[in-house]
Amino acid sequence: MSRKIRAAVVGYGNIGRYAIEALNAAEDFDIAGIVRRNAGERPVELAAYPVVDRITKLHDVDVAILCSPTRAIKQVASEILALGINTVDSFDVHSQIVSLKNTLDPIARDHNAVSIMAAGWDPGSDSIVRALMLAMAPKGITYTNFGPGMSMGHSVAAKSIAGVKDALSITVPQGTGIHRRLVYIELENGADFSTVERLVKADDYFASDDTHVKQVECIDSLKDMGHGVHLTHKGVSGATQNQLFEYSMRINNPALTSQFLVSAARATTRMASGAYTVIEVPPVHFLRGDVGQWIARLV
Repeated sequence: MSRKIRAAVVGYGNIGRYAIEALNAAEDFDIAGIVRRNAGERPVELAAYPVVDRITKLHDVDVAILCSPTRAIKQVASEILALGINTVDSFDVHSQIVSLKNTLDPIARDHNAVSIMAAGWDPGSDSIVRALMLAMAPKGITYTNFGPGMSMGHSVAAKSIAGVKDALSITVPQGTGIHRRLVYIELENGADFSTVERLVKADDYFASDDTHVKQVECIDSLKDMGHGVHLTHKGVSGATQNQLFEYSMRINNPALTSQFLVSAARATTRMASGAYTVIEVPPVHFLRGDVGQWIARLV
């Protein structure tokens, strides 16, 4: 039996919890440990694992699954790749992915490591679907319609704003790739709602969308991890017009993000050193087992 892949989970929020579930369900992984800032606080569900505040305190880590907020990914991934440990992340700011790749790629190459970036579901698995749609109809327009559902990245961004105790951002599709953001805010004592509202709307996560901020007494009573996406591509195959492709799913947001991160963690062990987006990774590398068997089954 081949050696199992040893994975560390870095961060223990919603994605981190589901990442542990996905790792436990994957027969080719072992959990090397959990990295979190407050390592002294050990929830009962983590009793079976080492819990540390720095990844250097764990042993024989092959890959780090970064369950950190997007804005921390650049620094965290850079530090871990410099240790020669592979990384995967769910960085979700589409416009900054090329810049992140340009930063992480030389670090990964210099330390014989692999980084697979933006490996959630969008960007992530949806990115692969969009690429396949373009391969089938190179000319045309693709519309990505999210929701309705909770956006984890947007919720974290809203929660990080001064004066916000907790936040929930709901994405509501308006069609043709246009979205409305409904941001529910639970304020800290003494915080001014109008100031918070202005800061939310000015944040990079919200500035380009129709954003509505609402104050509520308790965010926890509103939370639902459900989300979804509907992709539509209408285009041209060769000279043939009116080719129409559609893809949709309804999901638990952190569960799918974490599962694809684990699949990407597997793929890091099969790639040459460097930093990659998911569309640069052969799809079969995400799957456990022998490549030949998957060819026989799927092709």
